[in-house]
Amino acid sequence: MQKIGICYSFVVSLVLLLVGCSENKNAVIDPPKKQESPQNKSLHFNLPKLPKSVAFCGEEILLDNFDVRERMDKELIINAFYHSSTIQILKRANRYFPEIEKILKEKGMHDDMKYLCVIESALSNATSPSGAKGFWQFMKPTGKEFGLTINNQVDERFNLEKSTGAACQYLENANRKFGNWVSAAASYNCGMGGLSRAMEAQQTNSFFDLYISNETTRYIFRILAFKIIMENPEEYGFNIKEMELYEPVNTRAVEVDKPITNLSDWAVNQGSNLRMLKLLNPWLVNSKLTINPTSYTILLPE
Repeated sequence: MQKIGICYSFVVSLVLLLVGCSENKNAVIDPPKKQESPQNKSLHFNLPKLPKSVAFCGEEILLDNFDVRERMDKELIINAFYHSSTIQILKRANRYFPEIEKILKEKGMHDDMKYLCVIESALSNATSPSGAKGFWQFMKPTGKEFGLTINNQVDERFNLEKSTGAACQYLENANRKFGNWVSAAASYNCGMGGLSRAMEAQQTNSFFDLYISNETTRYIFRILAFKIIMENPEEYGFNIKEMELYEPVNTRAVEVDKPITNLSDWAVNQGSNLRMLKLLNPWLVNSKLTINPTSYTILLPE
């Protein structure tokens, strides 16, 4: 009897379970609502606007060729979204462009060549792994060829005025050789000889038709990308009004015609200090200035 009772209870429980499952079979169970992350709402962004053409040194460059257009598009996207670097360049430009523009004008060079300086050094006294130095990234032999003094006390590749003048001389020579400013600017990256050999081998005088190294291929388009962005920063997401732009530094010029055995002592005697001396005169690469000729202009805070 005990076994029969247990079996009966089991059957009753099973029947009740099946009935319950049948009743709940058609029940609608609302899935948990997926909460949208606040971050997802800010993922939308606008792609940089690509113009139909770009003017460089008075020459119009049409972007009607798919290859030219896509190369331009690539560099515009890269630099429009490389915010940390591009913002610093925009800040520095407010300090250095006025002086660079003045020298370019004095040398009869087109104002657009200042963008070459931007991609060479990001408007800083940089030193490349290959040894190129300064705003215009001169190698030592080329710097000397174009009149820059380079020794163990003075390196005028770090002198913005003199290195800009040397760059103008190079670009003027290159323009006479190639007959256009685009090729002249491209040769600044690969050398006049390298560009000439590539053009001769491929039977073309157009930079845009050359099959050449990736670095030189990108070079002109990087220049053009910064020209586009820096002439229309707000259109590409950079609000200049909200930036703390770097102001030009007011300086006084001190003419030196005697050896300086200790630049630190000399700076203090001039009412300044070694740090300010080096910041304003990065071409002074030693602790002294005793090499002839000793006639130099040194800048100090006003």
